[in-house]
Amino acid sequence: MHNIGYRNYEGARLGRRYARTSLFQQSLRGAYGLGRSAKSKVLPMILFAVMCVPAAIVVAVTVFTKAKEMPVGYNEYVIIMQPVIGVFIAAMAPQAVSLDLRFRVVPLYFSRPIERSDYVGAKYAALAAAIFVFTATSALILYVGALLAKLDFGDETKGFALGLVCCLVFSVLHAGIALAVAAATPRRGFGVAAIIAVLTIPYMLVNALQAIVASQDNDPAVGWLGLASPGSLVDGLQSKFLDGKHSFPGGPPDLTGAQASAYALLTVLLIAGTYALLLRRYRKAGL
Repeated sequence: MHNIGYRNYEGARLGRRYARTSLFQQSLRGAYGLGRSAKSKVLPMILFAVMCVPAAIVVAVTVFTKAKEMPVGYNEYVIIMQPVIGVFIAAMAPQAVSLDLRFRVVPLYFSRPIERSDYVGAKYAALAAAIFVFTATSALILYVGALLAKLDFGDETKGFALGLVCCLVFSVLHAGIALAVAAATPRRGFGVAAIIAVLTIPYMLVNALQAIVASQDNDPAVGWLGLASPGSLVDGLQSKFLDGKHSFPGGPPDLTGAQASAYALLTVLLIAGTYALLLRRYRKAGL
């Protein structure tokens, strides 16, 4: 018999935990093009700069004019910059899952000591972490600027902490929605277009409808309409629970108690629902 040189592996078997951690790290690095070609780094780094530069300008204006408060709040900045964040999410979510589907490497992951829940959890956590870094960095720039401007330390620290919570909620919610859409197709281009449509079109429609309703002095309807898109959902949520100001047309009043409960409940249902959809999508190994 011809000996082709195969040998038994005698090293340490690191198990599922190591596999999950490695998949998370690889996916998080991949979101920013780290460990990949220079071409892969261009778009995420440009978007990262576009996200951070306005925050630096706000800081410069605050410091040199000796303003008494930041012209833009931590939560408000994330809501204002949603178009940039949406492009980043649309570009990175298909990178996380669509290529694995297209090149049929998902069964290879499951040939190792890793379960489908491990794969979904690692991908979900990695994209949420990537979005959180993308949004929280600008909040950190604003916070450092507030301290340089010698604004009240207690108020700014509280605002920064609530801003980080807003970034976290925004990241987890949008990561689930984007991955659920991206996992529906192995075509990266289709995934990018679909995610932009899901995140952008409802938000624009909601804003238009809210403006129409606000012009008729129907404030309760403005709040209820905010449930119809992920962006306005986070906007209303942070205004009620995270001491922020919503950007709904017509301005105040704030959400009612029933509306606030609906916002919180829908956020939880969307996060749990998109995670369940991803688990169902990867139920079959022979994708």
